[in-house]
Amino acid sequence: MTIRIFAIGDVMGRPGRRVLRETLPELKERLAIDCVIANVENAAGGFGITHKVYSELLRYGVDLMSSGNHLFDKPETETWIDSTDRVVRPLNFLPEDPGPTSVTFEAKGKTIRLLTLMGRVFMKPYDCPFRAMNAWLENRPSNEIVLVDMHAEATSEKQAMGWHLSQRVSAVWGTHTHVPTADARILDSHTGFLTDLGMTGPYNSVIGMRKESVLPGFLTLKKNRFEVAKDDLKLSGCLFDIDADTTQCTRVQPFHRSLDDILKEIEGQ
Repeated sequence: MTIRIFAIGDVMGRPGRRVLRETLPELKERLAIDCVIANVENAAGGFGITHKVYSELLRYGVDLMSSGNHLFDKPETETWIDSTDRVVRPLNFLPEDPGPTSVTFEAKGKTIRLLTLMGRVFMKPYDCPFRAMNAWLENRPSNEIVLVDMHAEATSEKQAMGWHLSQRVSAVWGTHTHVPTADARILDSHTGFLTDLGMTGPYNSVIGMRKESVLPGFLTLKKNRFEVAKDDLKLSGCLFDIDADTTQCTRVQPFHRSLDDILKEIEGQ
């Protein structure tokens, strides 16, 4: 029996949520998806997530949510995240930070468990994600499908984590840079891997932000207020097929399509 996972790259503000609202229910049925996972750290205005947005994404069909360094950009998040069982905070955040360090979803009688890790290269000095995963794996629940979102800046660190977890988890993918990579593969005939899922949102932008709000910073070195862009909406992610008995990944298929193309296909079915 195969469990099909759809991992969706960073959902960027209202435009990214619109893409999921208009496509996800139909895609789940058409592609026979058993579990949808989305990175939501940019889902509310480009920075963080609110409880309202969290509930909205659940209604659209997102089953589990990964996160990253912007998770707590909205102060309200700390007040409700402990009461949720669908959004995960990075495992290597501070031990006292609120939020579950892993979350689960049941599909076809199989438990799917999601974790998020924070990279350290070009980022803040978080606890070591490699050692954090080693410690977690010592007491991992048996025979679960374990999936890891490596939220990191450096492609080398994401790939290193893939190899570090090869044959120990079912799939590893990267998020954070909002740019999809072309290296989908299965490591050691077991672990599905993609360096970065890309972004779900406006691609007529600089990683989701209006070009006009970003370019002056490169030209003058002055900080501007970033604003989420609106145009050229795309859904970016990856499909992972997992054997329910062995928990091995058997197929990896990147998904990167425009909202317009998806809607035309749905309307023409």
